[in-house]
Amino acid sequence: MAKLALAILLLGCCTCAVWSINDRLREVFSWRQVDFTFPDQETKQAAIASGEYEQANNLPLGLEVWRDRLFITVPRWKTGVASTLNYVCLGSEPENRSPDLIPYPNYEQNRLATNSTDRIVSVFRISVDVCDRLWVVDTGLSDIWGEGNQLQTPKLMVFDLNTDTLIRQYTFRPDDMKADSFFANIIADTTKDTCDDAFAYVPDLGAYGLVVYSFATNTSWRVKHHYFHFDPLNGNFHVGGHNFQWTDGLFGVALSPVKDDGFRTLYFHPLASTREFSVSTSVVQNASIASDSYYEYKVLGSRGPNTQASGSSLDENTGVLFYTQLNKDGVGCWNSYRNADEYSADTNALVASDSQTLEFPNDLKVDKTGTLWVLSDKLPLYLYKGLDPNVTNYRIFNAPVVDVIKGTVCDVN
Repeated sequence: MAKLALAILLLGCCTCAVWSINDRLREVFSWRQVDFTFPDQETKQAAIASGEYEQANNLPLGLEVWRDRLFITVPRWKTGVASTLNYVCLGSEPENRSPDLIPYPNYEQNRLATNSTDRIVSVFRISVDVCDRLWVVDTGLSDIWGEGNQLQTPKLMVFDLNTDTLIRQYTFRPDDMKADSFFANIIADTTKDTCDDAFAYVPDLGAYGLVVYSFATNTSWRVKHHYFHFDPLNGNFHVGGHNFQWTDGLFGVALSPVKDDGFRTLYFHPLASTREFSVSTSVVQNASIASDSYYEYKVLGSRGPNTQASGSSLDENTGVLFYTQLNKDGVGCWNSYRNADEYSADTNALVASDSQTLEFPNDLKVDKTGTLWVLSDKLPLYLYKGLDPNVTNYRIFNAPVVDVIKGTVCDVN
């Protein structure tokens, strides 16, 4: 697998939050380097001595929220990542703004030295559903930016968050993957009444496809479409003083509320693109037609120049679709209710931008309370040059959606 395709991939408890330069987002957590909660000090020292833990190589990338937990992923870009799936505790006024990451569901399951079948190797982004389940795609890759060791076949893992137990593990079929496949995102699709009939949509940014998984039948299928590919005119990036080119395809996925026909709209975009697309989940959930219904996939429009985005998330209350703005060190939005018939630079807004604190906003999520969460991590600098451990490198922000969009074209008023 080419490094260029991989490069994109792209996250006790909290005190007074500090407002960032952009006054729409509130800085909640920040780290120069992240550390972890090990079982004991002896285990930590042994991990350091063996090279199993090298602090500088641990970069937070994806995030998700469930009740009083903020989940943060740390992919194994380089060697020495102690734990890939983690969380920190949330509180009304947390005391520690740089807390240690707590391995989930435990430290041992996140160790590469663990050869059990439920080992978690490397996770990028995750999804929590309304049935209190955490959906995880494990790429199975370690030392991604180095030798790229495929330790196990990519798999889907589903955890019951009420009991912290693994309730489903599914290894992707050979037909689900191609030579350059890379799974850096996932979104779960269910309602409280259809927990046993849930679906998961897993973008393949490296081989330009979508893998759909059915919880009810415990099966998966691969979907292909032209719109999953990258735009060759929009693969140039300028972030933090660095110029680089990426060829990443299908990446951001978000879901509308359930419509009258019982299905949702799946909004999606490649990373190396400025366009947004959509399709009804009735299409992708039907394996027999998903790849042969070309005209069911819609081009919504373009956000304008230099608006390439990684993650996206939709707030069901306001209808606002949020997305990262990699070249603009910020967060953008589009109101799917207010501007359903127009997707353009005029109907999209840059609601947050800061070249220091929001350098490379890698992931964002809207939680069940209508709060937007954003993680920035300077990923290009980490990959191409290395981070300065004496400055703040990783930040997590949040703010109520209604405050973030107030007075913009995304506002509901």
